[in-house]
Amino acid sequence: MTARQPGEHNDHGKPLPPPRGSSRSLPKAVRWTAAPLALTLLVLFIASYFLDEPLRRSMERRMNSHLKGYTVRIPKLHLQLVGFSLTLKGLTITQQANPHPPVAIIPELHASVNWRSLLTGRLVAEFELDRPELRIDLPQLKSEAANKVPFRKRGWQQAVEAIYPLKINVLTIRDAAITYIDQAPERPLYLSHVTLKAANIRNVRLPDRVYPSSFHLETDIFGTGHGTVDGRANFLGEPYLGVKGSFRLEKVPLDFFAPIISRANLSIRSGLFSTAGEIEYAPKVKQAHLGEMTIQGLNIDYIHTRRTAADEKERAARAAEVARKVGRSEMLLRLDQLRFSECTVGIVNKSVPRPYRVFLTSADLSLANLSNHPSESPTVADLRGKFMGSGDTRVTARFRPASKGEDLNLSLKIVNTRLTDLNDLLRAYGDFDVAAGTFSLYSELHVRGDKISGYVKPFFRDVKVYDRRKDKGERVSHQMYEMLVGGVARLLESSPQGEIATKAEISGTTRHPHASTWQVIGRLVANAFFKALSPGFEKESQRR
Repeated sequence: MTARQPGEHNDHGKPLPPPRGSSRSLPKAVRWTAAPLALTLLVLFIASYFLDEPLRRSMERRMNSHLKGYTVRIPKLHLQLVGFSLTLKGLTITQQANPHPPVAIIPELHASVNWRSLLTGRLVAEFELDRPELRIDLPQLKSEAANKVPFRKRGWQQAVEAIYPLKINVLTIRDAAITYIDQAPERPLYLSHVTLKAANIRNVRLPDRVYPSSFHLETDIFGTGHGTVDGRANFLGEPYLGVKGSFRLEKVPLDFFAPIISRANLSIRSGLFSTAGEIEYAPKVKQAHLGEMTIQGLNIDYIHTRRTAADEKERAARAAEVARKVGRSEMLLRLDQLRFSECTVGIVNKSVPRPYRVFLTSADLSLANLSNHPSESPTVADLRGKFMGSGDTRVTARFRPASKGEDLNLSLKIVNTRLTDLNDLLRAYGDFDVAAGTFSLYSELHVRGDKISGYVKPFFRDVKVYDRRKDKGERVSHQMYEMLVGGVARLLESSPQGEIATKAEISGTTRHPHASTWQVIGRLVANAFFKALSPGFEKESQRR
């Protein structure tokens, strides 16, 4: 059976219909339309390449005309008239005051029509950024801080609008990296594998919703940590945008912050930080609620030197002022539980001829019900650890910020610290050391309104100051002095068990024009402690 040909007739002389697939089977209007349409698409496709370079120069010029303090460079651009999309490749942003290196590099930025929004009758854009890098160092940050023009008035919005004629409604960022370099280039703060998806930015689908736009952010933090944020936002809110969402940070290594916190005389060596909570920040609502915050394995020292003494006073005054502002802030901050576990916290004093370090190891701290606003429930603190690595330590406290003053009850107990572990401290203030003995300390502190009361009671037991074998290399005069101190210790023994016990009362007021309540309390407790020691070691040192 042969295939039927066009134009054949049937047995009755009538022409047969053309076979399926024949061009004559297409309607004439379709045939006449298809050819011009294909030709038009081909012309648009070719014309796109001829428009790329003039458009690139024009866009780069318009973006830079809007920006203040920054410069944009666009090496390559491609406009696709078919589909009305635009792709920028190698876009860089440099700070004019510190042009090297660039603050931002975007290998590829793709802008197109958000076709889904056309169903609602709105013509808006969708932006996609692949592998963008944001890099800021300390000189660039200082220049930014010194700039008197507010960031929102630097022309960023106008520069972005110069890229594409339609407003952004969907933003997608894939595999971004954010790096900040402070004083140590080899130890930057960086976020990697950052992904962000924000939808309905222009609020074209649900105009009556308070937070109409959804967003999801996920990132790796310093290599080992991880963070996620999920929520909703009103990107068009006035006078500024509003957000509401939940966040989670896991195992963020704290030693990466060492270059920054070193400016506060702090030396940090290790620690992992985790937290989770919810935040809402908008023109009419400002609150953050954290369920639990944990810091594990923190190892940190505070370094005191003669050179930093003046800075410490100024820093304490600033901290007190910041604390007062936080307490008066309209932002409500709440933390249900703060936990420190297996931490080591120390104080190093380099301001004396014989430097020393006092520290607490195996420290576990629990704080419950923290808030910057007065609460019906008091904050409860419980601290356990080993003073100087040997003395069992327990601190309990209950306190509540009040409008008429502080409300605090604190109890401290340090039991059976090896006195030999305190030799550096004894040498610094008493010019002697010990061969044996234990140290214990009991203290209570109460604050009501602006009144402070309490006591400090140290105990020394089985003190042995002079050891012939240990001190045989010392000068004879120093050996005699240590023998004299040891004799005084024996004279001060207040019980058959060989204890030296003294007590000093604490009293005062929190009123001080340039100090916080905790700063005043710390000074009173320190003075009481050394006052309690004066009948013993320090008093004899003064007689020398």
